[in-house]
Amino acid sequence: MRGVLSSQAHYEAKTILLKMGEYFQIQDDFLDCFGDSSIIGKVGTDIEEGKCSWLAVKAMEIMTEEQTRSFKANYGLNDVESVRMIKEVYVDLGIPKLFKDYETSSYNELCLMIETRCNSLPKQLFFDFLNKIYGRSR
Repeated sequence: MRGVLSSQAHYEAKTILLKMGEYFQIQDDFLDCFGDSSIIGKVGTDIEEGKCSWLAVKAMEIMTEEQTRSFKANYGLNDVESVRMIKEVYVDLGIPKLFKDYETSSYNELCLMIETRCNSLPKQLFFDFLNKIYGRSR
C-alpha cells in the first residue's frame, strides 16, 4: 500500500487482513479434508499428520465421550480406515455446515469491516482480495 503513511490506515489494513488470513486458513483446513483433490491439486493429509486444524478443534468442542475416544484412537494415523472414521465423525457432528456458517459469517463481517474501516484505503482492493477467496474450491 504504497503512499499510505497514516498509522491508523496501517492498523485498519492489518486488522482486515488478519481476519481475512484467518478465514483463508480455516477454509484451507476445510478443503484439506473435504475438497476434491482433482480440483485443489493435492490430497489433503491434515488428519494423517494429526494437525491442529479448525475442523479438529471444532469437533473436540462438541464430541460425545464415545466420539472423543474414537477420535483420539484414529487421529494422526496414516491409514485409510482411520481417515474415513475421522471424516465420518466430522460429518456426524455437522462440521461441514459449521464451516459454511462460519464462511458466510466471516464474509459478511469482512465486507462490513471493509466498508466501515477503509476510509483512507482502497476499498476495492480489499474487496478484490476477499472475492478471490470467498467460496473457493481450491
